Amino acid sequence: MRKKVDSRIRTLVENGVKSGHRSVFVVVGDRGREQVVNLHYMLSKASVKARPSVLWCYKKELFLSSHRKKRMRQIRKLLQRGLLDAEKEDPFSLFMASTNIRYTYYSESHAVLGQTFGMCVLQDFESLTPNLLARTIETVEGGGIVVLLLSTLTSLRKLYSMSMDVHARYRTEAHASVVPRFNERFILSLAGNRAAIVMDDELNILPVSDHVRSLKPIRAGDEEGDLRTPSERELSELQLSLADTQPAGSLLEKCRTLDQGRAVLTFLDAASERTLRSTVALTAARGRGKSAALGLAVAGALGLGYANIFVTAPTPENLKTLFTFVVVGMEALGWKEHLDYTVVESTAPTFKGSVVRLNVFREHRQTVQYVLPQHHERLAQAELLVIDEAAAIPLPVVRRLLGPYLVFLCSTVNGYEGTGRALSLKLMGQLRQQAA
Repeated sequence: MRKKVDSRIRTLVENGVKSGHRSVFVVVGDRGREQVVNLHYMLSKASVKARPSVLWCYKKELFLSSHRKKRMRQIRKLLQRGLLDAEKEDPFSLFMASTNIRYTYYSESHAVLGQTFGMCVLQDFESLTPNLLARTIETVEGGGIVVLLLSTLTSLRKLYSMSMDVHARYRTEAHASVVPRFNERFILSLAGNRAAIVMDDELNILPVSDHVRSLKPIRAGDEEGDLRTPSERELSELQLSLADTQPAGSLLEKCRTLDQGRAVLTFLDAASERTLRSTVALTAARGRGKSAALGLAVAGALGLGYANIFVTAPTPENLKTLFTFVVVGMEALGWKEHLDYTVVESTAPTFKGSVVRLNVFREHRQTVQYVLPQHHERLAQAELLVIDEAAAIPLPVVRRLLGPYLVFLCSTVNGYEGTGRALSLKLMGQLRQQAA
């Protein structure tokens, strides 16, 4: 049966896409996962680009029965052959078969660090911790959607006293009861969040917060740019001033923020000097575009003629965004895949098809290759080494990676890969002393 969806839900999705901010939807009810399809449809209609990818996190049991998995495989085959009648199919099965969904256990969520998704679905609320919540939500791009699936509750206050999995490790004979302060704080912050809506599994909005009543569409920036912030205007001026300078001009066009543009320029300045044993370190909070800036800088280094470039991170999956933006940067420079470069994916099952190498043959042989952090002896021929997510690599290993070549080092200073304090206090201090 078709039902008209509350216009405020669509308004919040569209507002998030226009402003570049994430929207949070808490769906209460046992059939909540069926509404993920509708929210994803609204998001794909509101954003101009391709269908958003989905990160689906769960504790142990996914809801897919063996029959449903078999039916999904059949739907995929019919889609490939162009024989699928979408009207006759179950919308949820069609969504599962036609959307790029990455399923991950909460215990393995560290593997998605450095990746970007358009939508994140979190089920099994009792397994969430503040770290898991922040780690998964930070992978959603600006304008994306975060969906929290809760089972049927008579009152949201029941969440205050819900027994969470993490409480088991704090219970002892002396302390039998655990007070779940995080749950209460989390629910209260959701009620005060203007980009969050709590609803049931039939998309009826629940009266948890007052601001939902006055939810109105926001106006996108007009053509004259009156609504741009000073930093956005400064970025536009920087892009205009360097438009004729290559490769910096083309790469700056791909930068979204002023800080990102300045970071790319600093990397390119260091690369153009071609000095040995110099290190450029970039630190910022999660989700600020560090990996994207590094990827554009690597593309610029290829444009400047660097032949042997090595990149390292705890796993190749952490470098998904970096390699994506190396390709974006090369395309901005006018290079074409298969004519000027090829992308090589890993065949190792543990790396799950991640990109591990780029072979460039435009003017001369150039490579961008992934190397494990512990294999520092393979860097003998390196001209440029890029270290991403450095806080997740032990400090002695990072020190061994430094050598007689240019190093681009990038790390989160307060993230969920590690605090980065050893890196910022010890390694950065040591590098500053050597530079002085």
